[in-house]
Amino acid sequence: MTELPLETLIEATLFSSGKSMSVAELSDALGYDEDEMLDCLYSLQATMKRRRGTALQMAEVGDRWALEVKPTIAGHLPKATKTAFPQKLLKAAALIAYHQPMSQSRLVDMLGQKAYDYVRELAQLGMIDRRKDGNTRRLTTTRRFAESFGCPYTDRKRVKAWWRERVQEVGIIDELGAGHDVFREESENQGTVQSNLPLLEEE
Repeated sequence: MTELPLETLIEATLFSSGKSMSVAELSDALGYDEDEMLDCLYSLQATMKRRRGTALQMAEVGDRWALEVKPTIAGHLPKATKTAFPQKLLKAAALIAYHQPMSQSRLVDMLGQKAYDYVRELAQLGMIDRRKDGNTRRLTTTRRFAESFGCPYTDRKRVKAWWRERVQEVGIIDELGAGHDVFREESENQGTVQSNLPLLEEE
């Protein structure tokens, strides 16, 4: 049996898994060392960019990789084909989008120890990026998050402002039952509580 190129195996693995995977996970699954795996991931990403007429692209989300529909095409897909967002993750995703960049420790304060599981699952779905920041992690939304919720922007600040507008319009915060802590800005220096939601916030 002819051995398949590693790039082909990576593409097939990411497609069939339907989720993002780290270099370590791909290495363990396919039996290649991490350096070779990372080289092939970048090579595959470049190869897919050169392909004509393809609807898919390789996306690097934090320390994970995913095969996803190109943003220019995602908006044309029928709703029935889009992956349903797990209901149990909605509260965590909403809070991260509202406060981003948000510390993981703050999310744990709001949601309890289950927040660690929510963050891990959201990262695996490619919805958030989690970067090490001292003793905690700094959480932000990704392009995939924006696409999933129909946000026309991919820039983090614009996604945040757009999300806050939706929160105010449809009362998502009330539905989540997260209480007044949702309105509190993460700022040790100011320590103030906002009385209303700023739609466009400068950082």
